[in-house]
Amino acid sequence: MGFFDFLDDLPQYRDRSGTAKRMNNRHRFLIEDFAAEIDGARVLDLGAHDGRWAYAFAAAGAAEIVAVEARATLIAEFAVFPDAALRERVSWRVGDVFDQLQTAVAAGENYDVIAIFGLLYHVMDHHRLLALVRQLSPRLVLIDSEFVQRPKPVVVLTREKTDNPLNAAEQYPGQQRALVGTPSRSALEWMAEGLDFHLVWSDWDRLPEVERRGVADYFRDAGQGRLRATCALRPRAE
Repeated sequence: MGFFDFLDDLPQYRDRSGTAKRMNNRHRFLIEDFAAEIDGARVLDLGAHDGRWAYAFAAAGAAEIVAVEARATLIAEFAVFPDAALRERVSWRVGDVFDQLQTAVAAGENYDVIAIFGLLYHVMDHHRLLALVRQLSPRLVLIDSEFVQRPKPVVVLTREKTDNPLNAAEQYPGQQRALVGTPSRSALEWMAEGLDFHLVWSDWDRLPEVERRGVADYFRDAGQGRLRATCALRPRAE
């Protein structure tokens, strides 16, 4: 059994076949690989969606999880997650990620672990996002994102509809399309270096081929445009 098997029993996932399988595979690389650093940590989950990763952090032993999400309708879905004790460790902040980060920095908040899962390719100012994250003094920043498969440090711009809950949220009332950017892996590496982070990519190739159903986006060929990938950023020792 996998950690996210319970998703199949939740009303918002009953018509989304394969989600639990995909999430269980991702759980190995996003949570299990960092279990020692998550245990007892104060976690900030940016772009938390319905709280599924915040819930996973709680189950992995995080002492406190602050989840940031712009869509209140998604936050409401967290109430049906099965374990009340895990839900109680998660507190929510509703609003734009950049606004919430600025507020946290101004308040002098600190976090041990900061998660940026499925968010990086739904924003425009990636460097500003990471610069704000850096000011919260994390010892570990986890990123899981799509990246354009370009050798040079570039950001490719696209537009996406804001009425899709998996896309960027409205930045002003009535906004129908948001401009977003998808960086290349080397672009993220440059940003990390400029902010004095040491970056290490996760080795998804160690997942056996027979277990890759549902996570094909982590194994795309170079000519397929985008590749999903996971990495860890840690502040360089002074």
